[in-house]
Amino acid sequence: MGKRALKVYWAGDLFDAKDLLGNILLASEIERCSNNRYQVMLPQNGECEVDLRTSQNIRDADFELLYNCDVLVANFDGPDLDSGTVVEFCFAKMVDMPAVLLRTDFRDSGDHTLPDGEPWNLMCSHYPRTQVRHINAMQLYHKYKNCNPDVSELLTSYCRSVAGEVIAALDQVTAQTSWLSSDELFEQYQRAIKSIGGTLAERLPQEKLQVICQNKTVSGLYKKL
Repeated sequence: MGKRALKVYWAGDLFDAKDLLGNILLASEIERCSNNRYQVMLPQNGECEVDLRTSQNIRDADFELLYNCDVLVANFDGPDLDSGTVVEFCFAKMVDMPAVLLRTDFRDSGDHTLPDGEPWNLMCSHYPRTQVRHINAMQLYHKYKNCNPDVSELLTSYCRSVAGEVIAALDQVTAQTSWLSSDELFEQYQRAIKSIGGTLAERLPQEKLQVICQNKTVSGLYKKL
């Protein structure tokens, strides 16, 4: 029996048509190209189903989904990073969730002028079990546009190329050893949930959290001491 698919939390903008369509196209291609080794979970698919749509309930539902996932892909596009994405990334790092930072934006910004800088604020760089992938979206677009006059073929080739980069980064980061052992996992998640507050402790009671941590242990992402 093979390993179960790893659930990928897709962190990023979901505020307009380009965001929503781009997210679902890339998610679908990542699942297909990885032979379903990675199952991409899109927050946009559940936000409209949140009961009592308050900012806290939407926030807590996203955190619940995040902590039910095994790895995170964060879209780090834009001249300034989306603040919600950065918060999700930070709380993923609190439980040493493997993470991929994906930037397709070709503009320079942030602290890129430093020798080891990235095109975003330096406080979002240099975390353990984190891979960075830079893709120049415009160059990639023209590469496939020149050889794919058909729009559907262009779109497929474009998404397949980005998906391939993300899958390679996911394979690399999930193979890295965690600083957090499986024996420490449950207590670390409890600390993170307490730090987040709100209704998250109700959404992830001890019994449910234990199952989540057991599944993460079985996945091999966290080793026993």
